[in-house]
Amino acid sequence: MKHRGRHRRRRRGAALRAVLAGTALALTATATLISTSQAEVAGNPGALQPLTSRADTGPLRLQERLVPARTLNRLAASMGRPVGVDAVLRTADHTLRSGAGCSAGDRATLPVAPAAGRAYCWDRTDAAATAWRPASVTTSGDADDDGVWGTHRVVLAGWTHSATAGRAAERGLARVAFVDTDDPARPVYRWVLLVVPVDGGRDYRGLASGVSGMVWYQNKLLVTTTAGSADALYVYDLDRIQRTTATTPAVGRVPGGWSADGYGYVMPAVGSYRYAAGRCSAAGPPCPGALSLDRGSAPDSLVAGEWTAPGSDRRARLWRYAFSTDPARGGLLATDSAGRADAVEAYRTKAAGIRGVLSYRRPGAAAPSWYVGHLSSSAGAHDGLWRQDRKGAQAAHCGFDASHHCWARSAGSLSYWQETGEVWSLSDRMLFAVPLAALDRSAD
Repeated sequence: MKHRGRHRRRRRGAALRAVLAGTALALTATATLISTSQAEVAGNPGALQPLTSRADTGPLRLQERLVPARTLNRLAASMGRPVGVDAVLRTADHTLRSGAGCSAGDRATLPVAPAAGRAYCWDRTDAAATAWRPASVTTSGDADDDGVWGTHRVVLAGWTHSATAGRAAERGLARVAFVDTDDPARPVYRWVLLVVPVDGGRDYRGLASGVSGMVWYQNKLLVTTTAGSADALYVYDLDRIQRTTATTPAVGRVPGGWSADGYGYVMPAVGSYRYAAGRCSAAGPPCPGALSLDRGSAPDSLVAGEWTAPGSDRRARLWRYAFSTDPARGGLLATDSAGRADAVEAYRTKAAGIRGVLSYRRPGAAAPSWYVGHLSSSAGAHDGLWRQDRKGAQAAHCGFDASHHCWARSAGSLSYWQETGEVWSLSDRMLFAVPLAALDRSAD
């Protein structure tokens, strides 16, 4: 379990930033080779429109539903003592390749501007499994502001399996890569399958959901659910990871043990947040497509962006919930006595196809800026990343046609690592980090 002591390891963090600065020089040359001829000039999403009326904010209300302790304890009693992040990292069996060791096709998915400070492609076996797609990222920089969990610097990357391709047993499943980045030159990782306890903890099923956003805060991992669901978020406990004992294609209890489609670890859900107004829809609650953490708010907050189709003219919503400050509710949202969580801030934006969202208060700014990444409506084109506030929107320019489609291709969520000053994200083939300062310069 993490022993939390805030505002530590600052000298070590400064040294790490100095090491990473050298890596950025090598990747800048790679990024300039990316063609932008296919990118169209993106429409400016404009200023954020505050939502303050109850009619606008009411649909954002969540109802907390925690899994009973007896259910979790029954599952642990049958599967064995739960383990934590360290146990998973000690058994890492995959290696990320550095940017220079990745193919030209891989590197072509990186941002055009600003260039990635460091970038990695996945183990070749995982990269070849095209039915699985990465979409979300969070780090130990979210979990604790010293950037370290136990003794490790960790990146978590969420992948979702296609609901129509591959074996029927694994369609729609969600898994998380636990990446040990202690050695930036050779990160290693291990997969953990996300599951949901059923039958009072006597069994579990795979989480059949698109994990387009996730945030690791304290010892909890919050992930998005599939669009159209009444559940908005599922909650996982990083101290309740379970080892499996069988390697069959099944997910759940099997004769003689516990299986997870061949994965060595599962993480059972400990709760969920459901929209009080029902299923997400255009006229009702928003379908969350992106999540991130904002440590600049008081208290810390969960930031969310609504999923709408790329090219849609429907104005998407951006909003935030406060995290609880009750030590007994570590990593959970702030709720009233009835277990309801209300949004503490909300906006509309003209951006569509939102896959990444980040809120950050720039030095000297009166209010936070919102960094909004959205998919291109053109197949194969690079995506856009805009910095928005109540006054307007700005983004990097790239290519001879002054395109704003300068971000990664099929980009996923955003996660700011305060200790190193980096923003982590993913393309459909790469895991990468960009200095936040570079993002700001590119949009000025």
